[in-house]
Amino acid sequence: MSGSQTSETAATGAPEDGLFITLEGGDGSGKSTQAALLEEWLTGQGRTVVRTREPGGTDAGVEIREIVLHHRGDISPRAEALLYAADRAHHVETVVRPALARGDVVLQDRYLDSSVAYQGAGRVLDADEIRKLSLWAAQGLLPDLTILLDLDETVARARLDTSRTRYDRLEAEKADFHARVRSAYLQLASAEPQRFLVVDAARPADEIATEIQAELGRRIAPTR
Repeated sequence: MSGSQTSETAATGAPEDGLFITLEGGDGSGKSTQAALLEEWLTGQGRTVVRTREPGGTDAGVEIREIVLHHRGDISPRAEALLYAADRAHHVETVVRPALARGDVVLQDRYLDSSVAYQGAGRVLDADEIRKLSLWAAQGLLPDLTILLDLDETVARARLDTSRTRYDRLEAEKADFHARVRSAYLQLASAEPQRFLVVDAARPADEIATEIQAELGRRIAPTR
């Protein structure tokens, strides 16, 4: 299985051997916990895992992450979207595609669906334009599987309140922002059911991990 491409960019030469998995969901939905559990499981299946994130999966991305999440003062919504796209272009080119070409599993916290949900719905920009921008930046590369950890925004905020001493710019947004983000994610999953696995993130972490592993077990075979 390999990272997929849209028909718009099929001529660019998609990787053929690797597996591209992304984790999506609102802030506080448990992506980091599930990424760690999934990395351990995949390694046990004999797979080489490259665990990464957006923004911040490269040295340049770390600087972009600081701007988009911790910059003091306003950043216009369009500028924010372009910064995420710049990070994505560099990250895909220098980290994701080389790993997939080696046959590795790329396990990534956030990808283009985050841009559609946060900058499209959250910032009330045109979702189709954001998606097109993201696909252009990534040369059309889509994940093989996107795991959406779905959680009510009020429950997610309560989780954040117990684990944060400060919020980043997006976490600090009001409840209606996060409600729009959640709704957008669910619409994306409904539109592409073959790519998305929607998981109830209110359940215990081990139950969620078991469901994700079962889905991946149907898609991949151990290498040893």
